[in-house]
Amino acid sequence: MQTGKLTYSHAKSLIPGGTQLLSKRPELFSSEWPAYYKSAKGVNITGLDGEIFTDMSIMGVGAAVLGYADDDVDEAVIRTIKNGVQTSLMSPIEVELAETLLELHPWFDGVRYAKSGGEALAIAVRIARAATGREKVFFSGYHGWHDWYLAANLADCSALDGELMPGLSPNGVPRSLQGTSYPIDLNDIEASIKNVNVCPNEIACIIIEPARGNAVGKEVLNQMRKYCDMHNIVLIFDEITSGFRSCVGAMHRLGEIKPDMSVLAKGMANGYPLAAILGIEAIMDGAQNTFISSTNWTEATGLAAALATICKYQEIEAAKKINLMGSAMKNIWKNAFETYDLDCSVSGIDSLPAFKFNDPDELKFYNFFVSEMLNKGVLAFRQFKPSTAHSSEDLELYSRCLDETLEKYNNLNRDVKSYAPVQTGFHRLTKE
Repeated sequence: MQTGKLTYSHAKSLIPGGTQLLSKRPELFSSEWPAYYKSAKGVNITGLDGEIFTDMSIMGVGAAVLGYADDDVDEAVIRTIKNGVQTSLMSPIEVELAETLLELHPWFDGVRYAKSGGEALAIAVRIARAATGREKVFFSGYHGWHDWYLAANLADCSALDGELMPGLSPNGVPRSLQGTSYPIDLNDIEASIKNVNVCPNEIACIIIEPARGNAVGKEVLNQMRKYCDMHNIVLIFDEITSGFRSCVGAMHRLGEIKPDMSVLAKGMANGYPLAAILGIEAIMDGAQNTFISSTNWTEATGLAAALATICKYQEIEAAKKINLMGSAMKNIWKNAFETYDLDCSVSGIDSLPAFKFNDPDELKFYNFFVSEMLNKGVLAFRQFKPSTAHSSEDLELYSRCLDETLEKYNNLNRDVKSYAPVQTGFHRLTKE
């Protein structure tokens, strides 16, 4: 048995849920997913048994926009480590990074830092509530694990099923939070709010992802902006996933609609832990009227990594390459699915492409597909998060392996019943 599988089996007896991040559970990928790595560089990952894979999947859940172990980012972090990363005084990198982020987003006035996207969203919600004196939150999309978000499932256990992560359980969330958070239909904002008997003057903020599967249309964003302005509601863009993909910084830089707050994480530090909450002065001042503080938010490695990432991102025009890579992958999928007459739909903005297999055996097919690609040395998934480290040669390798995999699928008369279905969403894991 592979060392990675053995380690994961053991991990489930030590770590509830097997891992710290749901999105890295092997059960989401395939029965053959190797689970753990020994080292990584560029787009190559070495497993615990020495096997080398080309990562054409999620690239550190979208964090490694410059590729794994980027030399320039790592060198900046190493220099910072040698000078001490946590002292009784603050690192001036906090100020330098804040200046850099506000130069990229001049409509904002202030920045607060955190270490992860989920906690950054929780901070943004707290600030919005403090600034407005209101409690209700409406949202569209997936926004993490904190109580404010899962509270939407207290009244209706399926309320979050349409928000990209079905099955999220509100166990452990105080029932007193029922009626504080609600999903919103972006196509009918006012009806969504009226349907749950909430008055606009009760709403602290509306949170949306401007892009994940597909970009939210300009007309919808404009209506949202007007509605929030009319009722003094804080408009927050969750750009944890979409930030630093279509452009340097937040994706909304490319459009005319500006939020009151924006949350960045993942790609901004190329995998090092850092998140940022950016906002206009009238809202960010709310952070001074509530207690938001943490020792590790002043730790310097993530700050140094973000500065180096932003610098290199601009220098090499990373967004252009990332978008080209993603567009090329979408074409590879479309051509392959058409060649083998498979009903698969391709979606997503170019920097976050994905495909869906439209068949009753969908979840078994994914297991087959990922397992076969693994056998050919390629980490694959139904999503692809391109990085600047990906090359045309990597795409050619993927295309050849995909062709061989789909040819085998047809030779099996499309019978993948022997494969277990992969998991989707939240599932409780049993110990082995």
